[in-house]
Amino acid sequence: MSHLYAIAIGSNRPHGRHGRPPGVVEAAIARLDQEFGLFDASPIVLNAAHGGAGRDFANAVALVESDLEPADMLARLKRLERELGRRPGRRWGPRVVDLDIALWSGGEFRSRALTIPHRQLGRRSFVLQPLATIAPGWRVGSLSIRHLAHRLARRRPRGLTARQVGSPAISPAFAARRNVGVITQ
Repeated sequence: MSHLYAIAIGSNRPHGRHGRPPGVVEAAIARLDQEFGLFDASPIVLNAAHGGAGRDFANAVALVESDLEPADMLARLKRLERELGRRPGRRWGPRVVDLDIALWSGGEFRSRALTIPHRQLGRRSFVLQPLATIAPGWRVGSLSIRHLAHRLARRRPRGLTARQVGSPAISPAFAARRNVGVITQ
């Protein structure tokens, strides 16, 4: 059975091959497309760092299709993180890439290692804002992503804004499957 997953992507450290964090996020989106089949991807946005992360983040959300169940999807994402240069470190410290399952089409899922929807989804504008651009009607409980993003934006103190830095580089294969134009920079 095929599932749709919303994968939150973040980076706040440069990578030797992929460059600055927006380039790392683009590379992660391309790898998700190769590995699973990309359904859609949000624009990449820059956001202020939280906690002890230090540097600002580049964030996006990708929707991918997979036959994997959540625990297997998590294991595959952790492997992709390592392939993209993530190394063990402080829990909230700087990282080359972070791939989290925010939502999946199967509804709620709970295990020792994984909770879907992501526990902090309703408090994370850096996930809700990009997710609302590609899946505004996806429901979490009784509320849509659009509603959750709007509710969170109303609570945000003035001066804390995200800045869009562009759309991800869409692979020609993805463009052909979805009948969209390819953006080249």
